[in-house]
Amino acid sequence: MKQWPTATKNYIDELRNEMKRVTWPNPKQVRSTTAVVILTVFAFAAYFAVVDWGIHNTITRFYEVMSR
Repeated sequence: MKQWPTATKNYIDELRNEMKRVTWPNPKQVRSTTAVVILTVFAFAAYFAVVDWGIHNTITRFYEVMSR
């Protein structure tokens, strides 16, 4: 318990030193990667919508055939 203040100070000092070494992207890189992420999300959403629609139709047809 007595080492808590020292450990906390060491952690904060190490965190500051590590943050100085971080390479931050420029605004152009941020815009381009954001666009890629948004397009990827929409592509996956469309893919899963098509798959969901297909599974739904298959199960619906199966129930219709089995209930005759």
